[in-house]
Amino acid sequence: MNSGNLSIIIPARNEARGLEKILPRLEASFPAAEIIVVDDGSTDNTAEICARFKVIRLHLAVSMGNGAAIKAGARKATGDILVLMDGDGQHDPAAIPDLLNKMAEGFDLVVGSRNAASQANLWRHLANGIYNRFASFMVNHKVKDLTSGFRAARADRFREFLHLFPNGFSYPATSTLAFFRAGYTVAYVPVKVEQRIGNSHIRIVKDGIRFLLILFKIGTLYSPMKVFFPFSLAMFLTGLSYYLYTYMTQSRFTNMSAVLFMCSVIIFLIGLVSEQITMLLYQRSK
Repeated sequence: MNSGNLSIIIPARNEARGLEKILPRLEASFPAAEIIVVDDGSTDNTAEICARFKVIRLHLAVSMGNGAAIKAGARKATGDILVLMDGDGQHDPAAIPDLLNKMAEGFDLVVGSRNAASQANLWRHLANGIYNRFASFMVNHKVKDLTSGFRAARADRFREFLHLFPNGFSYPATSTLAFFRAGYTVAYVPVKVEQRIGNSHIRIVKDGIRFLLILFKIGTLYSPMKVFFPFSLAMFLTGLSYYLYTYMTQSRFTNMSAVLFMCSVIIFLIGLVSEQITMLLYQRSK
C-alpha cells in the first residue's frame, strides 16, 4: 500500500521518551507518510522531540483525553488510511505493514490483537477477556481485542463515527462496535506489544468502573434489545414465578406480580424504541 496515502496518528501526553523511540523508526520506514503527533497538553519536552523529525505536532493547550486527541488527529489527517498507535513505545512500527496488508484485502478496520503475554498485568488480561466476550455477544462476531489502540482504518469510514467517540480511553471499543454496527468489515492481526516507557495514565479502579459504564452505553447504542431484553425476561419470569407461588398458596393474583409484569413490558418497550432510534442513527445517507 502506498505510504503517501497514509496518515499515522499518535496521541501523546508526556510521552517524550516513547516518541524519541518510535518517531525515527516511523520516519525511516514510512518516509512518504503523514505523521501526526497530537500533543495532549504535555508538560515534558514533547515539542522538542517532535521538532527533530518531519512530523506534524498538533498541540492541545489543555489535556482533553486520549479519545479527544485521536479525534483531533483524524480531523487533521489527509491520508486515505489512518494508522492509530500509542506514543508510549508499546506499539512496534514494524507491525504496521501487517495491518496495511490486511486492509489491502478489502477490510475497513484492522485491529492489532494482543496475546496474553502482551497484557500489562493479570487484572487487565481478565478485564479485557470480559470486554471481548461482551462485545462478541453484542455483535455476533468474534472480537479478539476490543481495547487495542493499535489499528488501521479507512479515513472516511472512521470520521463517520467521531461524534460517538468519548474523549477518554475507551474510543477503541466505541470505534470497533460502531464499524460492526454500520456493516463495515473488521479484521484482526496478531501483534506483539512491548513494555511501555514511563507511567501509565490509566487508573485501574476509576477508569475500570468508568469503562464498564461506557461499555454498557456502547451496548445500548449498538443493539439495545440485547441489553434490555434479558432484564425484561428476568422481570417477567420473576413475576410469573411469584404469581404461581401466590396462586398455589393463597389462590390469588397479587399486586407485586402485576408490578413485575408491568415493569417487564415497560423495559421491553424501552428496548424496542431504543432499537429503532439506533437504526435511524446508523442509517447512512446516500
